[in-house]
Amino acid sequence: MKKNLAELENKLGIKFRNPVLLQQALIHRSFLNENSQLHLNHNERLEFLGDAVLELVVTEFLYGRYESPEGELTNWRAALVKRSMLAEVAKELAIGEYLYLSKGEEKTGGRFKELILANALEAIIGAIYLDQGLKTVRWFIQKTLLSRLKEVVEKGLYIDAKSKLQELTQERWGVVPVYKTIAEYGPDHNKSFVVGVYLKNKLLGQGTGSSKQTAEQAAASAALDELKKQE
Repeated sequence: MKKNLAELENKLGIKFRNPVLLQQALIHRSFLNENSQLHLNHNERLEFLGDAVLELVVTEFLYGRYESPEGELTNWRAALVKRSMLAEVAKELAIGEYLYLSKGEEKTGGRFKELILANALEAIIGAIYLDQGLKTVRWFIQKTLLSRLKEVVEKGLYIDAKSKLQELTQERWGVVPVYKTIAEYGPDHNKSFVVGVYLKNKLLGQGTGSSKQTAEQAAASAALDELKKQE
């Protein structure tokens, strides 16, 4: 059970008044399946809270700083709070090193899984909110996520790959791409999907993800890369 949480606090830039909250934010459900005698709580309730706090803080920030239309603000927010972005932040903070996981989850690379990392970051946000309130959690989200908004806007990262691909194919050929699931594998609690994107029955690209939506985005990105090579 021993983890150097003081080390993680330094990376977060926050000293918890109640370190138990930080510990709980790092406990994955799988760990308790193997260690039920410890009578601890996993991080899913904190994740639920952190998700709501994150959306509020990001929405408040965008509304207060920008006069952009609602649709554009919604897209910016979605780009900032999406799973891949949260996982990227979690990796930069090395949160994976401090997670409490089952032996099975550890063996399958749980410390590097996008979903587990994104959920852990949301749980940490929930823990910060409970421990120190809205002011501190605003500061943390500003430092880790909102500072990325400029790059999101300048690089058009708020326009998802599926939207980009559809715009491109409609403009060039007057047709929309079709997504088909090629394969799915793994147990129900940890499935992976392989999806192909087709144009006029020709495979443009394929991608893999932990959900069909994620795999579709990966397939669209692969198709965009392929079309760029053909220019």
